[in-house]
Order: sequence, then structure tokens, then C-alpha cells
Amino acid sequence: MTIVPDDDLKIIRNRTFDQIAIGDSAAIERTLSTEDIQLFAVMSGDDNPQHVDPEFAASTRFHGVIAHGMWGAALISAVLGTRLPGPGTIYRGQTLRFLLPVRVGDTLTISVTVGAIVAEKKLLRLDCLCVNQDGKTVIEGEAEVIAPTEAIVRPRTTLPEVRLSTGGGVQRLLDHVAPMAAIRVAVIHPCDELSLSAALDARAAGLIVPVLVAPRARLEALAAAAGLDLAGVEIEDVAHSHAAAARGAEMAGRGQVEALMKGSLHTDELMAAVLAPAAGLRTKRRISHCFLMQTPAYPRPFIITDAAINIAPTLEHKADIVRNAIDLAHAIGVALPRVAILAAVETVNPNMPATLDAAALCKMADRGQISGALLDGPLAFDNAVSAAAARVKGIVSEVAGRADVLVVPDLESGNMLAKQLEYMGDAASAGIVLGAKVPIVLTSRADSRESRIASCAIALMLAHQYRASPP
Repeated sequence: MTIVPDDDLKIIRNRTFDQIAIGDSAAIERTLSTEDIQLFAVMSGDDNPQHVDPEFAASTRFHGVIAHGMWGAALISAVLGTRLPGPGTIYRGQTLRFLLPVRVGDTLTISVTVGAIVAEKKLLRLDCLCVNQDGKTVIEGEAEVIAPTEAIVRPRTTLPEVRLSTGGGVQRLLDHVAPMAAIRVAVIHPCDELSLSAALDARAAGLIVPVLVAPRARLEALAAAAGLDLAGVEIEDVAHSHAAAARGAEMAGRGQVEALMKGSLHTDELMAAVLAPAAGLRTKRRISHCFLMQTPAYPRPFIITDAAINIAPTLEHKADIVRNAIDLAHAIGVALPRVAILAAVETVNPNMPATLDAAALCKMADRGQISGALLDGPLAFDNAVSAAAARVKGIVSEVAGRADVLVVPDLESGNMLAKQLEYMGDAASAGIVLGAKVPIVLTSRADSRESRIASCAIALMLAHQYRASPP
């Protein structure tokens, strides 16, 4: 946010040399976002991992991503070029001292103050400061400029909107699993073009060896109509979707396949077969679903759980939901995930059960009943993902503003959150069910091809992990 008069939102004007006196000052305010860092890296070519690689940055002495030093310097230039003296200013020199790192969510006040005037050269020397929201100076220095002698008043230019895409996420995931051998997957009743194509695409990507569990005649007719090639693909011929679910679960229970993938049948039909005692797929954990998501507005992939299986989970259920999400986070390489237990508020309220559950889950983590992660809650969504929002609320937490896992109060809130991020936040997503003896790819008819491929890649990672350490 820039500190300017209302008319300056539409007009840019300067102050000529004759209008400037020692002690005059101007300032703007700016909150650092992840996108600021990424755009500066693209513009400058400075892709130092301290600035753009959260995993690497976490291992440095700064314990996280920090802004490029010259990002702050660019903001000083912005004050000089747009506020004091403003348009027509000629930069002559700049000294800078970088005193403290600037992190995502930090709000800087960038000010310049006239310290000296050399009249015969129309030259100004200005003291420059960048001060953070805690009142600490992060950058200081001195600028030397030639001030304009003619007044300039112009309409402000509307800058183009620049957005960064995270479309490479699926490819990075595929690159990560490329060394892993494909796994046998029972694809349950893929009797529409989308689900059958998804199974064949995952096969072509080297992720799975599909076993199509469905009526053979129906599959062959579908493939012929859609121009899909079933040559070399194993088909387990069954009469209907209910039989397909039962047979697929049986195959998984006997170790004949290492994962299950939902086709065109209903979720509850598949999950009923998975949960049936005869299938032998139950573990000591409750089954739950995780969305792995990535959005341009957040610096790292994150997990939302549970948004597909448990409608109104109890505290006991939520404990397993958290444990399953921690396992997934470990599988994708997050050694100590930060888990935010979401509620509508960040304080414990006896009239809001979600806040009580959040507090209890955190205490369970303190007592070692939930391990392998840092937990905090209750946290409102903004406090979980925005360091600036957490700071405004006075929340001091290792999790707030940096969550890797978002645990929602119930299925309705989780499903809405995930779909809002996907459809209005340009998030890429993949989904997986954990808590059974095999991973389960639970796709939706609305899922994109990329989402289905990414889900199969996650199932591949988990299946290889389950070989070494069965759930």
C-alpha cells in the first residue's frame, strides 16, 4: 500500500528543485509477497536459492526465504522517481547498508529525506531508510540525484498485471518419481472415456501398470468409440461396478496390486468395498483423504485434509487425519511439516467445537500422541497462510503463516476450500486416500488430466514407501 493523497492515485507529479528544502521527505509502504520475490528473480536473473527455494532457504542461517537486497533498493528508487523529487529526477549515485533480512509478510516503510542541497548543480543528497513493521531499520543509505527544474503532472500509467504460473508442478512431480518402477494398480470400473483415458495416460507416463476391473465388453466398446488402444492392458472381467469394487479390493488385500484407482463408480461404492472386513485392507488408522495443492499465491505445495471421506470427524478421527497427512508430507520430502488446525477464529471458544478439537490435537502432539510434525491451532485460514495476518493478530508460532498442512473442521468446509482454491485461485491439485494398506487414487469427474496424473504419481511414491514400511 502506498502512502499518497487521494488525487495521487490518478495523477503523478514532481517537486521542482526550487520547491524543495532541507528536511523535506516522502514515503511509500509495501508488504513483501512471494510473488514479489519471484518476479524480481525473473527480472534480475538472480535465482539464488536463498530467495526462491524454500527447502534450501530453511537450512540457512536465515531459516527461510528472504527478499533480494536490491528489491528494497528498487523501492527507494520508486520513492525518488514518483514522490520526491518525482518525474524528471536523474539518479547520480546511491549508497546502501543492508542491516536485516526482509521476509514474506514484512511491511516496509520506505522513506527519503533531503539532507543536503547543492544549488549550482541542482543536486540533492537524500537520506534513505527502509523500516519494517517492528520499527527496525532493514536498509539505510544515501542517494544523490539531480532534481527536475520543470513541473511535470501526468496521469498515472496503468501497469499490466503480471502473474506467475505454477504449471510446472506436475512435471516436477513426474521428474521426482521417474526413477521409481511403475506399480500395478487396479482401476475400478473405468467405464467412461475420462477415467479410461486417465488410466492409459498414467500407463504411458510410466507410473502404473493398470489392471482394468470392469465388464470387458463395455470397456472394449468404449475404447473403440473413443479411439483408445487397449492392446497389452490386463482386464479383470466383472459384471458391474459393485463387483468391480469388491474384486479390486480383494486383489489389493492379496497383494496382487499395490494401489487402487477410482473409475466411473461412486466413491461410497468403492470405499465400502475397501472397508469390508473380507478385503483385509483396514489398518489401525482411520481412512482419510488428502488434497496436495499448489497455488501461485503460496510459496510451497500444501495439503488440505479431509475434504472427501470423513463428513463430521470426531477428535479421535481428526487425530488419524492429522497422522495420515503427516505421512504424506514425509513422503513428498517435508521432514518436519507445519500443521495448522483450522477454525473460524484463532482462540479457543467453548461454543465452537472446532477450536476445542484444535487445542486438544495440539496437546496430543505435546504429549507425543501425534509425532513427526509441528502442530498449532486453532488458526483461522488467513493466520495459517499469511505471516502478515498472523503478525497483526499477535500470533507467535512456528506454524502460522507457513503451514504445510491445513486440517479442516469437516468435509464441507474442506471441500469448499479446496474447490475455491482450484477454481478461483488457479491451484493445481492431486488427491489421495491414506489409512488403508494401499494408497487409493480418488478422482472426480471434474478433475483435469494433470490432476489425475499427479495423483497417480503420489500413489507411486506411497506404494514404494509402503514396501519398505507397511502401514
